[in-house]
Amino acid sequence: MQGESARTLDANEAASAASTPAVEPWSIRSTRTFTTWLMIVVGVAVALWVLVFARGTSAGAAIDEPGAFLVTLLDGLTFAGLLFVVASGFTLVFGLMRTVNMAHGSLFLLSAYVAIELQQSMVGKDRNIEASDVGILQWIIPLLVASFAVAVLGVVMQQLLLRWNQGQDLRQALITLAVSVILADQMLAHFGGLAQRMVWPGAVVKFFEIAGERYALSRLFMLGLALVVAVLLWLWLNHTRMGMVIRAGVDDQEMVRALGINITVVFGITFFVGAFLAGFGGVMGASFAGVAPGTDGQWLLNSLIVVIVGGLGSIRGAIAGSLLYGMVISFAPAYLPSQYTYYAIIFTFVLLALVLAVRPYGLFGKPE
Repeated sequence: MQGESARTLDANEAASAASTPAVEPWSIRSTRTFTTWLMIVVGVAVALWVLVFARGTSAGAAIDEPGAFLVTLLDGLTFAGLLFVVASGFTLVFGLMRTVNMAHGSLFLLSAYVAIELQQSMVGKDRNIEASDVGILQWIIPLLVASFAVAVLGVVMQQLLLRWNQGQDLRQALITLAVSVILADQMLAHFGGLAQRMVWPGAVVKFFEIAGERYALSRLFMLGLALVVAVLLWLWLNHTRMGMVIRAGVDDQEMVRALGINITVVFGITFFVGAFLAGFGGVMGASFAGVAPGTDGQWLLNSLIVVIVGGLGSIRGAIAGSLLYGMVISFAPAYLPSQYTYYAIIFTFVLLALVLAVRPYGLFGKPE
């Protein structure tokens, strides 16, 4: 009896210990508290610098140059919109499939090239296309066709190359990296090595005045498209059966399989949507800043930064990461002293370091 009582007591203690969350050591908690307060102090210092003390910068102090401040703010928001469209596809695929798709940037660039060629065909010119030559349909149709084409390519890649090694993260990352190298070589051979640009429709190539500064309507059009994508993505993930299955699969993939849901189909649809968003962002990016060989690597890096800051597998994290990264890219060169603007890139790494010091899995990421 005493032995049974002792075993029962040991079992209860073990269950209690298992159910009690692990307490972090005091040193770790104190370090994170210090880092959090440091971020707050840095944020306040940056705000005061931008508002009052940035008189020796290209934009000037915000209280003296409100127009330049608003333009910089809008630049950050509009670029964040483009970042979100591209990075949301990347994080959606990782969230469900745990696949770090290193070919994401290649899908971005391929979609841009396909859309540019289709637009040239529709307009009837292969060079010197003006915005007045482009109607709204001559921009939207190439956008949708190119996005759909790379989405199909993405599904083919997933079914042929990734489905059979699901769960082998490193192998999948290397496979998609190899695909990106192959696509880069083929695009260079077919589309050439010169920079190309998708032309915005004439209806949005206009300027308006804000606080004495001119601003391009096309950038607000890009932001509006990003907001539409965000709303549609939210509705799909939260108010459709497939979206709910995907969110459930992110949290507990084995349970989804146990319920009899064909996870292979779910993976295929997820990869289709992720690749479609990469293509959609590619056409927007080609209209915004043009594309050239190497743009694929740049936008893969942008996507990685966004999802590392926001948290891998989180759409909310993609929004937060895009906003933070977009603001850093916009404000750093504008509000650094004129002779130090070439140091602006360092602030990207400062952002990564500060966020990961407080939230090692990103702002909305969860531990595995």
